[in-house]
Amino acid sequence: MANVIRASVVQASTAAYSLSDTLEKLERLTRLAKERDGAQLAVFPEALLYRGYPKMSTFGLVVGERGPGGRDEYLRYAKAAIEIPSPAITRMEQISKETNVFLVVGVIERDDGTLYCTAVFVDPEQGYLAKHRKLVPTAMERTIWGQGDGSTLPVLSKTFESTKQPGATVQTKLSATICWENYMPLLRTFYYSQGTQIYCAPTVDARPAWQHTMAHIALEGRCFVLSACQFAQEKDYPPDHAVANADARDPNNVMIAGGSVIISPLGQVLAGPLLGEEGVISADLDLDDVLRGKFDLDVTGHYARNDVFEFRLREPTGPGSR
Repeated sequence: MANVIRASVVQASTAAYSLSDTLEKLERLTRLAKERDGAQLAVFPEALLYRGYPKMSTFGLVVGERGPGGRDEYLRYAKAAIEIPSPAITRMEQISKETNVFLVVGVIERDDGTLYCTAVFVDPEQGYLAKHRKLVPTAMERTIWGQGDGSTLPVLSKTFESTKQPGATVQTKLSATICWENYMPLLRTFYYSQGTQIYCAPTVDARPAWQHTMAHIALEGRCFVLSACQFAQEKDYPPDHAVANADARDPNNVMIAGGSVIISPLGQVLAGPLLGEEGVISADLDLDDVLRGKFDLDVTGHYARNDVFEFRLREPTGPGSR
């Protein structure tokens, strides 16, 4: 039992598109995970910072036309995205250092004129380590977010202190896959081939079917799956934000229903799913369970057929890769 760490998944939303308020919420919930649950790792949802996930927004789009109102909406959204590095990243570094919690946080990143749905990795000692940009935004997301590439697919090695054996350390490998990227079999295969053990899945998908997806990935990859979903109500958005029914606005109407969950490499639900509220769920992760699971299934090892199938990552080249 020496190879055990404590991990949390945070279910929360952007605070009415306020950067300062959202960073305060991130700090408050990180401290809750640490002080109440002893967390060493905390995973936050997709697009938490800073103008968040624009649920129900249209940006004035129809096929073949873009209007001035939509351009102004995009302007507000883009100006609220964070750059890397930036003061927002510095604040996350401070929170991570003060709490001694490794953070995985979903942000909207601005790079020149393009926005990306991004997950950032922040270490208590080293600060900002890396980012992953969502490879394929889903449906209407493609009109506001660019596509990531093969240059931001990190699988990070991280050493934690064992929570069960004083003085012992636990070697881990972490990755992040955002929302419907999790339905990309070759992306999952890449992460499995790199040995991911803690598979973080920031999302805004609150459908019941998402739980089956997360369980499948845990079983398929023989990895721990930590899926952090937003829980958001109309009151968490600005008063003029688009809603499902503008004639029945109610601060308590649910925009994104949650469903955050932690699942073991053998498909056991260790915590969650958390529904209908903001909160923190936590669990012990016994990293030996990864190897126990690979006894009978290693999809990029002994359960692969490399004589039949071939998989490779195409390295990004040229001025478009960054």
